[in-house]
Amino acid sequence: MRRREYLKAAGAGALGLTTAGCLQIGGGGSGGPLQIATYDSFFGDERTAGRWLKTEWEKNHDVDVEFTAPSNGINEFIQRKREGVGIDADLYVGLNTSELVRVDQELPDATLFDGIADDLQHDSHIKDSLRVDPENRALPYDTGYISLVYDSTDVENPKTFDALTQPAYEGALLAENAQSSDPGRAFLLWTIKQFGEDGYLDYWRKLLENDVRVLSDWQPAYDAFLAGERPIVVSYSTDQVYYHSEDELPHHQVGFLNDQGYANPETVARFAGADRSETAGEFVDFMLSKQAQPKIAQRNVQFPSTDWADLPEGYAEYAYEPPEPVTFTYEELAGNVEGWVETWAREIAAN
Repeated sequence: MRRREYLKAAGAGALGLTTAGCLQIGGGGSGGPLQIATYDSFFGDERTAGRWLKTEWEKNHDVDVEFTAPSNGINEFIQRKREGVGIDADLYVGLNTSELVRVDQELPDATLFDGIADDLQHDSHIKDSLRVDPENRALPYDTGYISLVYDSTDVENPKTFDALTQPAYEGALLAENAQSSDPGRAFLLWTIKQFGEDGYLDYWRKLLENDVRVLSDWQPAYDAFLAGERPIVVSYSTDQVYYHSEDELPHHQVGFLNDQGYANPETVARFAGADRSETAGEFVDFMLSKQAQPKIAQRNVQFPSTDWADLPEGYAEYAYEPPEPVTFTYEELAGNVEGWVETWAREIAAN
């Protein structure tokens, strides 16, 4: 379950979301539907980005959209490619940089995705800072920023990485396991970006000495935060989109350590040899359009990936971009990220 699904299920939002949950929708069209593999909360109910894209797309095209959510995510397609089994999808939506690195490491002699950028009209509107793939196979359609969320009625904004290791914040921080959690991995990468490959474990040892609590994923960590077990949690800079009532705001303040936030773009990629290759390119262009970008961002509780999308005032008021976004490039992660995570897990998560 991703963050948006959790917030929806918890009934926390002012957006009036409803619970649905769905692993497959759509189908039809004279030559078969455009098949899109993604995660379930991308299309699980009528207010999701996927449902909006499907509805608006099908108004003007004679090809329907069918979404599926493989339970094993991108690993299913890595396994299929390795075993020579056909790929029954045209697009994959929701790939992050670490997953793209894993695809290439697991399939060094195979081509799972093809280069799609040259087939698009709107590729030039993608922000250069969010491009993650040197081969232009995976293109960002939105991004989130990892930050701290803290209860200002209990604790002050720590403001810096070093502050979190001081006595004032002993037993205050909830983080997530980098092996099993997207925000957990992003926070680990953020600390590596800050302290370097030779220094991040020393920083985490100080966090351990200051009683950081590492939980399996974002949901249990946020549950513990909401229950008042700890006043600071590693989360997203858009949390006030859900928690912005007068009573809620003091308990959900966003903090950017060292004025930074770790950018975690979500990307879309086209499977090599896709049955509907041309249509897949047209759909990606639609995702990057000026019309679709604000809708995707709002429904995913993220930020647009392009330079021509305007967020409505009510949303932008509670969605914060860090003064200094940071992230690792594909080249920096390739050959390193799994080792970093495994080393961190042995020394930090195991304690």
